[in-house]
Amino acid sequence: METRTQVKFKVLRFDPDSGEEPRFDYYDVPVREGQTVLEGLFYILDKLDGSLAFRYSCRGAVCGSCAMYINGAHRLACGTQIASLNADTITISPLPNMPVIRDLVVDMTSFFENYERVRPYLIRKTPPPEKEHLQSPAQRKEIDEMTNCILCASCYSACPMVWTDKRYLGPAALVKAYRFVADSRDEGTKERLEIVADEHGVWRCHTIFNCAEACPKKINGTYSIQQLKKRAMLQRLKFW
Repeated sequence: METRTQVKFKVLRFDPDSGEEPRFDYYDVPVREGQTVLEGLFYILDKLDGSLAFRYSCRGAVCGSCAMYINGAHRLACGTQIASLNADTITISPLPNMPVIRDLVVDMTSFFENYERVRPYLIRKTPPPEKEHLQSPAQRKEIDEMTNCILCASCYSACPMVWTDKRYLGPAALVKAYRFVADSRDEGTKERLEIVADEHGVWRCHTIFNCAEACPKKINGTYSIQQLKKRAMLQRLKFW
């Protein structure tokens, strides 16, 4: 891999309130070993252009705030090292197909509204046990992958069904729904399946796998959706 001392950042700039069209601005950013794209954006903000807007929080690839479209792929800016892109120019845009608030900041309102619709929390109907809800290693393994979702909205941005149906729950919400449906401690399966098993839920998914490809945590959203389809059908047929 070629060692670079400087790269050019090509960053999409857009302020909907200004009346101006989106444009790309170019910045020369010095590179050091281990430097991430997020650190490059900080350099621009601190040294070159204090008006640049972007989100960040943890800087450790666990909060999902800095999800962006970087060199043609959905990535976390804090989890992407500049050297790994092996490019003289790094092109950065906000998450595609989502309303832009300003520059690299997108409006997450519809994403979180859909997320809340699936009741993404543990539901218990029986009295709580004296201690904790015990779960075997095998039962925990059933939900390991789904619990890794950091709600970055990369899958939501990449999903063609979201583009064409704004009421579609989207991959992230459905992954969270299955995370609780598959949880041995949860007792809200029936009502959750009623929420997701309609034309704006699991039946809208066309199994394109964009969500799995876009996820920075390598979660296969399509698997969760197919499992929800199966369980919804079994519930409808009274087999489960």
